[in-house]
Amino acid sequence: MGYDFGAIAAFAVMAVAFAFGGITIGRIAGPKLPNPAKSIIYECGELPIGTAWFNFNPRFYLIALVFVIFEVEIALTFPVVAVYRDWVALGSTLGAVALVELLLFTGILVLGLAWVWVHGDLEWVKRLATVDESPPAGKKAA
Repeated sequence: MGYDFGAIAAFAVMAVAFAFGGITIGRIAGPKLPNPAKSIIYECGELPIGTAWFNFNPRFYLIALVFVIFEVEIALTFPVVAVYRDWVALGSTLGAVALVELLLFTGILVLGLAWVWVHGDLEWVKRLATVDESPPAGKKAA
């Protein structure tokens, strides 16, 4: 039993040594030719405009999160769909249970998408609440 832990420890030490060894060799043997063009931020081949330290619009994160949720749904649904026909052919209740679970899972996600959509969180340009700027009754506008 001690041998098993020793083998794991040896692999862990070798992995760390390999990583740090590669970094060290790269720093020692690599060329050191500083250049102002190398120190600017690279963004898809375009020259940067302004500073890199600014806050992203939170809508990026919300839309990305909705995308990831539906990608995970596909990843979780596909294996069940791939074997669904076999489950139904067996005549057991696995097919019915899987169908109910998939419909419930998809229904919850669609309900969440509808909630986000109704609240206007998927709109890129949000409408702000309108303010009534008419003067109150009895007062004249200047």
